[in-house]
Amino acid sequence: MIKVIYKGAALISVAFSGFLFGTAGCQKPPSDLAKAKPESPVKTTHPVSESDLNRINVIELTDDAFGRLGIKTEAVAMRAMLRSRSYGADLMLPSGASIIVSAPLAGTMESPAGQAFPQIGQRVTEGETLLSLLPMLSPERDVLTPAERIRFAEAKNTVVQSQIDAEAQVQQSAVTVEAARIALERAERLLKDKSGSVRAVDEAQAQLLLAQKTMEAAVLRKKTVDSINLDAEPGKVHAVPITSPLTGIVRTIQVQPGQMLPAGAPLFEVLNDQSLWVRVPVYVGDIAEIDFSQKARLTLLDGRQSDTDIFVELIAAPPTAMSLASTVDYYFVLPNTESKFRPGQKVAAHLTLKGSSESSAVPWSAVYHDIYGGQWVFEVVGERQYVRRRVEVISVQDGWAAIKRGPAVGTPVVTAGVAELTGTEFGFAR
Repeated sequence: MIKVIYKGAALISVAFSGFLFGTAGCQKPPSDLAKAKPESPVKTTHPVSESDLNRINVIELTDDAFGRLGIKTEAVAMRAMLRSRSYGADLMLPSGASIIVSAPLAGTMESPAGQAFPQIGQRVTEGETLLSLLPMLSPERDVLTPAERIRFAEAKNTVVQSQIDAEAQVQQSAVTVEAARIALERAERLLKDKSGSVRAVDEAQAQLLLAQKTMEAAVLRKKTVDSINLDAEPGKVHAVPITSPLTGIVRTIQVQPGQMLPAGAPLFEVLNDQSLWVRVPVYVGDIAEIDFSQKARLTLLDGRQSDTDIFVELIAAPPTAMSLASTVDYYFVLPNTESKFRPGQKVAAHLTLKGSSESSAVPWSAVYHDIYGGQWVFEVVGERQYVRRRVEVISVQDGWAAIKRGPAVGTPVVTAGVAELTGTEFGFAR
């Protein structure tokens, strides 16, 4: 009986009825080989680390391990798969997603009361106060001319007189209401004693209602007149709050506390990255082949598809193109509520082509990704024996992955227990 226990480029060892022969220059004493070791439920032809991925390693399971792991297999098959083509894409801000806030008037920049000065990268909400601007008055407003002083005194005197008249009207209305109420009570007593008439009571009620309405108008007029305040000193103004026009991130800040600014000077810029545009330049010769009714699939620049890929929809956007490259730009909308993507980031966009084609395919659950992004499947090479084979996934559809290279059609591959076999080969627990 011959059993291969190691496969490698430098050493081949074969066991013949308990004797060990090899091409190595040094062998261990037989006493060391004869030491008893507990039987493992899993055997590999040689230990391997994940940094040595290209060496062939046969994994053999015992009956007990095979039953515990629940290994399931399925054969590589030819399937009708949608075709796709990859293009480089750029992430960009939509139109109107970035707003620059300018100073409404000349003044001195201040921090809002009880708040810190905003910082770049800070998240803000719409209507949140970020800055405070103290207006800068002109010399003409600081000092009043004699004519302006006279007009100011006359206006102040008029306001005071109006306040006095309003107070008098309120008091007069209060007396009128009280008199109307007394008249109504007298008319009701006379009617109760059968000495008066119903008409007198009705007239008294009307007079009371009229007096009450007159008093309400007098009180409102007094309130309006009292709100006029001319006691403020000339040249004294209040700070103007500067708020954020939208919810987003502070992109730039171009001012500092205490800085004097002219009217129209830029203060800060806020961008909304909750939704991004994906710009995909497409060669004009490919446009007729692409099915734009299907969503585009976004991956990293390496083009490898995974379960974390995002599908985006085509949107109507201003038409753009690059004549030198013979490309036309198509735009897709990308939700970015968690800010996983950044404006200017490069990605790969996979656009679905019209029609379908036959392609070798394996179940998507059979594909394993190593630490370097490589894609593998475990091929069944014997009874409870498995070998890791490299594959290259083209696209994924309905739980099946179309592969460009890999095992031949009809070859069984592991679909359940892939993680356990991987841990066995590389020596880590799931």
